[in-house]
Amino acid sequence: MKTFKFLSVAVLTLLLFTSSVKEPSPIKLEHKGYTAYYSKTLHYSLKVEWWDTKARLVCPESKVARKDQFAPDPLLPAETDLFKDYVGSGTDRGHMCPAADNQCSAELQTECFYFSNMAPQYHSLNAGDWKRLEMRTRELATQFDSVMVWCGSTGSAKKIGSTSVPLKCWKVLFVKKTKVWEYYIFNNTPDKPVGLEHWKVTKAQVEKLTGYKFTTK
Repeated sequence: MKTFKFLSVAVLTLLLFTSSVKEPSPIKLEHKGYTAYYSKTLHYSLKVEWWDTKARLVCPESKVARKDQFAPDPLLPAETDLFKDYVGSGTDRGHMCPAADNQCSAELQTECFYFSNMAPQYHSLNAGDWKRLEMRTRELATQFDSVMVWCGSTGSAKKIGSTSVPLKCWKVLFVKKTKVWEYYIFNNTPDKPVGLEHWKVTKAQVEKLTGYKFTTK
């Protein structure tokens, strides 16, 4: 009986300690093309935000070629030197702010390949419904001029080296001209794509998942 009591107290103490340990505040990394809120614990950004605009997407001159030069973020080089983590991991280096949104500027193209703009995504998501939403966002920005984009990842399904593979990836869109909002939460799994409508959620669901409040004010 005494042993059981001791174990119960120990387990309760451990649970209380665990619940009191909070994720450290993410590091804000401001670039010309996007702002990232990077977790030094998870090694991906909890949130990345930027404006997609017609001017950003429709280049007055020829587009800059996609670089595919993944690199540490110079604003946080040690914590974002993650190239080895992804090698042979079975996950893609999934862009938050897409390379195709940054082809009118060599500077923007370089920035979007920083690891602060990446999260480990299974290929079926990265090349499937996540990519479809990227394309839809560009279509909206080209048609209506300006779309505010927030996206990011949450949770840790497992580790690839020092980097956590997120359980969920999410995205929020605000079309400035029409005042229309769209909210999405994706499962980060190897499952086949099922279409964007399947992943649509409410504002309350995204805010509960992420802890962020979404507003343009």
